[in-house]
Parts: sequence; structure tokens; C-alpha cells
Amino acid sequence: MAKKEETVSLIDTFSEFKETKNIDRATLVSVLEDSFRSVIAKMFGSDENYDVIVNPDKGDFEIYRNRTVVADGEVQDSNREISLTDAQKIASDCEIGEDVSESVDFARDFGRRAILTLRQTLASKLLELEHDSLYNKYKDKVGRVVSAEVYQVWKKEMLLVDDEGNELLLPKTEQIPGDFYRKGEAARAVVLRVDNTNNNPKIILSRTSPVFLQRLLEAEVPEIHDGQIVIKKIARIPGERAKVAVESFDERIDPVGACVGVKGSRVHGIVRELRNENIDVINYTDNTSLFITRALSPARVNSIRLNEEERKAEVYLDPDQVSLAIGKNGLNIKLASILTEYTIDVFREINKEESDDVYLDEFSNAIDPWIIEELKKIGMVTAKDVLGTPRETLINRADLEEETVDEVLRILREEFEE
Repeated sequence: MAKKEETVSLIDTFSEFKETKNIDRATLVSVLEDSFRSVIAKMFGSDENYDVIVNPDKGDFEIYRNRTVVADGEVQDSNREISLTDAQKIASDCEIGEDVSESVDFARDFGRRAILTLRQTLASKLLELEHDSLYNKYKDKVGRVVSAEVYQVWKKEMLLVDDEGNELLLPKTEQIPGDFYRKGEAARAVVLRVDNTNNNPKIILSRTSPVFLQRLLEAEVPEIHDGQIVIKKIARIPGERAKVAVESFDERIDPVGACVGVKGSRVHGIVRELRNENIDVINYTDNTSLFITRALSPARVNSIRLNEEERKAEVYLDPDQVSLAIGKNGLNIKLASILTEYTIDVFREINKEESDDVYLDEFSNAIDPWIIEELKKIGMVTAKDVLGTPRETLINRADLEEETVDEVLRILREEFEE
């Protein structure tokens, strides 16, 4: 009874593999046959005289041993030879020199140890095949957007499962700061890479990669999908702001207008997906100065001095354009630098009426340099920039203490009173 139960358990194991493993039928049959033959070869030294028939659809199998009939008393290898008397119990009309085939009861004839060995061999081979299948499936999906269900959320990463039950990882570093998911919710991300250390593939996803934004635009803008518009470069600060440079090969198509859509209709969905990340779309050009000018939009640039060897650009603007060029928390100039691959420094051009103005850097002996840097981040370059800005605005935008702002204003006023 025990051995019968073991056989049933073994068949159930096959059924489980058939139902849960992402392996095609032909491969599954081959692995099962190889596993049986591996156990048989270990027990008898060879599996050449055995026929193994596996039917994973039904969850059953058959094993036949083929032996040559020899005269009674002349059997030298019981695995390959059978006496005439014993052979005639299997096939009454067989004769010496013929081959006779006999059905083998794996559990009864091979024993418990063979069954355990078979299970271990089977599990190991199928796990290896499953890993190969997962790796091969996703290595070709790198750079493509996938949708998966959130299965578990941890502090440093999130575990998702696709529609075939494969596990995918979304590290915290690849999540947009505003991302918040609960178990069971669907999440979209781009396949960033597939790690395959020791044949144990890990699928790494990303929502912060520029490629994610690119794929979303390709899906939303038909002209990009059709190749009429090309995305040349993307710069992102995930969840905050992004700049996208596009180019059209058809003069009749306005690439910026096509990407944005009427009243921003084509980017609304993308902005929501990216947790309200603002998207600026600009026309690409090979003219570096013009490209930098467009990248600093909405600021109006007066002139640019390039150092192509060091990839640096000095940009000169009217005083009221400096804060626009820098942007809130320096985001605009940072993204422009990433997009153009130039280090950009902005300079305020002082006209005759402002010739008595003084750059903040000249107050470094009286004002701590870090305070000056905080003010410059919000577009305050000169003393009159600061003095012309409401006190509350300086406190809130520069994130400085009231006492600090008051002291700065006092020092700057004294300069002009003198």
C-alpha cells in the first residue's frame, strides 16, 4: 500500500509541474524522460535497454525494460538478460535469442530511494529550465513597459508578479518619490535590466528611467510611434520635472505641438502616471547655442559664450530672467544641463540704470557663503535682486530663518545708504 501511495504521489508531482511551471510540453516530456533515465542509469549502470514513455497531460508514465531471452541457468546480467522460463511468463511464445519487453513498476521495483532521487533530479532540472525560460523571456523585454500586480511592499523594494506568476522587483531607488502602492494594485514600469547571477534571474524594473517616459510618449503620440517624430534626448528629475527634446522629419508636423496635444491632452495621462511630473517639450537642434537657449525655456536668453572643450556655457540674461532660467530649487538649469550635456552658468546683465548694483558674491565677507548660495538658487544674484523682493518671499523661497533674512537685508541696505 505504501508503494502504491508513493506512485500516486509521484504522478501528482508531475501534474503539479505541468500546471505551475512555465515550460512547454515537449521540453517537459524531455526533462521527465531524462530524469527517469538518470535514476535508472545510476542503479543499473545504463539505461539503454529501457523505454520511458511520459504523458504530462495525464500526469502518468510507463517504463519498459527490454531483455534478451537466454537458456535457463545462463543468465549473466539480470538487467539485460532473462531466462526462457521467466520470459515465457511474460510472453508465452518467446524463444531464446529474442527480446522481451516487460512493464516496470517504478515504486515497487526501484524502491523509495529511487523515488526520492527522481523527485530531486526532476525539481532541480525543472527549476533550472524555469530560470532559463524567465531569463530568455525578459532579456528581450529590456526597455519595454510592463504592467504587473503588486504582491508585496517592503522598505527597500517592491515585489510584483506578472500574469504568468513571474516575480519582478521594483527597487525603492527606481520608484518615483510620490509612488504609493498597495498589495493587489497594478503598477507600470520599464524593464531596466535582467540580472542572472548563478542562473537565478532577477527582473529589475524602473519608473525613474528616462526610457520609461520615452515609452509612455511613444504609446501616447502616434507620430512618434510611426517614426515621423523622434525623441532625441530626455532629462528627468523623477516626480518633479522633465525636459524632452524632439525632432520632426516632416516639415508639416510641429513636433512640440504633436507631443503636447490640444491643451496638453496627450501628456495629461503621462503626467498623472509620473505623479504630476511636469513635462517640457522643446525642439531639438544641432546648433548648441540655440539648443541651450531652448533648454532654458521659459527664460529669454540674451547671449551665450561656449567653451566646447570643457563643455561649459556662460549664459547672459536680463535680471528678471535669471530666476526663470534657474527655476524653483534650481530644477530648470539642472535639467537644461543634463539635456544639453553642458555645464551652464547664468549671468545677470546689468544695464546703465543698474550700474550701481552689486553682486552678492562681493558680500562674502559680511554674509555667510552658504546663505548667498541659497539666495542664488532662487535667482537672487545681486543686492538689488534681494532688496526688490518681499521679505516673506525670501523667507519662504530661500528657506531661511527670519533673523537671517533680516540680517541680510540690513547689510545690503547699508551698502546703498553709504
